[in-house]
Amino acid sequence: MTTFLLRRLGHGLFVLLAMALLVFIAVYAIGNPVDLLVDPQADAADRARAIHALGLDQSLPRQFVAYLGHALRGDLGNSFVYGTPALSLIMERLPATLELAGTALFVAILAGLPLGLWAGTRQGPIRQIIDGLSLLGFSLPTFWSGLLLILIFAVTLGWLPPGGRGETHVLYGISLSIFTPDGWRHLILPASTLALFNTALLVRLVTRGTADGLTQEYARYAKARGLPPGQVLTGHVLPNILIPVITVLGLEFGSTIAFAVVTETLFGWPGMGKLLIDAIGTLDRPVIVAYLLVTTTLFVTINLGVDLLYMILDPRVRLGNSHG
Repeated sequence: MTTFLLRRLGHGLFVLLAMALLVFIAVYAIGNPVDLLVDPQADAADRARAIHALGLDQSLPRQFVAYLGHALRGDLGNSFVYGTPALSLIMERLPATLELAGTALFVAILAGLPLGLWAGTRQGPIRQIIDGLSLLGFSLPTFWSGLLLILIFAVTLGWLPPGGRGETHVLYGISLSIFTPDGWRHLILPASTLALFNTALLVRLVTRGTADGLTQEYARYAKARGLPPGQVLTGHVLPNILIPVITVLGLEFGSTIAFAVVTETLFGWPGMGKLLIDAIGTLDRPVIVAYLLVTTTLFVTINLGVDLLYMILDPRVRLGNSHG
């Protein structure tokens, strides 16, 4: 198991280094932030001072090496716009993004798991209708479904606010919306929008897994012993389909964090995604690179956690790694 962990950590570090290089080159190529940060009427001397102050007068390799050196010390540079550490800006917004993504994942599990289990035991039109709805959930663009929810529940019915975060409660220095009624009212629409794809994915995965599991020998043996259908489903079929479900949900949680940009922008949710959009608009390179590195680190960490959980749930994985 130690060898497995070391190998996964090595892979994770390689991914972070490769991501740092690719992101740095891509961000370097998108334009000159001095054009946005310096008054167009400024003379050449003022522009030269600004370029030197931002470190943009050095070659790309020197900038990257300097960036890595500072990153290893926890310094991802200062924002060109705010003048404060880029990592601090990201970490200030991280709890809001994690709260939104975590709530969206909870909604997806709450809706998708029982619906998938129920659909997996059905045949005919019911299965077809659920498959069609899940396919629709895959197909709807996030911004379109979000606008539709705003139109129905905020504009037409007036039940929920169209955006913002609402009242928060501070817990251990972190502001969270889930501890206040007003926070929940503001959280429901963006979380539901973000949960739509994962709900559809979970429904299809669990439906197929349940239908296949009911045809396996262990399920037939359980039925032959006279166990009720509900016990066969929850006691025998569900544990066998949990491993792929957990794996997919772990990967999707990382993707949900990384791609919450559209939802946060649409609902004015003050998370990392909205900060990224603002940073792109002003070519604030340190914030862009810091955001991408933080999300990559989260993704690698979540994947490592999923692998460990996979090993705990499936002894065959542990045995395979012990021999490898």
